[in-house]
Amino acid sequence: MKLLAFTDLHLSLTNFAKIEKLANKEKPDFIVCCGDISIFEDNLEFIIRKIASLRFRILLVNGNHEDELVMSRLCNKYPNINFIHRKSYVYGNYQFFGYGGDGFSHIDEDFEQLAKSFKRFAKKDTKKILVTHAPPYGTKLDVLYDDEHHGNYSIRKFIDQMKPELALCGHFHENFRVKQKLGHTTIVNPGPSGMVVKV
Repeated sequence: MKLLAFTDLHLSLTNFAKIEKLANKEKPDFIVCCGDISIFEDNLEFIIRKIASLRFRILLVNGNHEDELVMSRLCNKYPNINFIHRKSYVYGNYQFFGYGGDGFSHIDEDFEQLAKSFKRFAKKDTKKILVTHAPPYGTKLDVLYDDEHHGNYSIRKFIDQMKPELALCGHFHENFRVKQKLGHTTIVNPGPSGMVVKV
């Protein structure tokens, strides 16, 4: 499967044009967004409409700049967008797990409760893909200017236990386009101009 992933667009039409060009060139199976498409929901409906105009299947979670209920309502207007925050989405032999928002907590009790449900509903013969806004703890994707790790322990625990093929995240602008292998899992912060990732 070919994915075109991006994160933290923050209303940048320059980066949107790069995503559009890459999508038309690569013809991905899905476009996947890890949140923060707006700046505190300013022009949120406008940028969702722009993303929907890409005419590909789109999977999306909210970032810390978007309220999940507002995002869900707006995404529901467009048949090619699936808002997968707190949801599992199955396509063929691939299973996506989505969790957006936050990005600042080391421990996320809501996600830990949700992870139990994700584990119960995980299908045996599917390749797993985790889509979050926050990065997992203890990786190249969560190290900031102070050389300390600022990611999320709860997400890291899920990755260690579930061993998805791929984990996509964003939030930390310092780590755009950083990619790392974490055991069985490839973890990627695709940045705002988009990256093609094959699973």
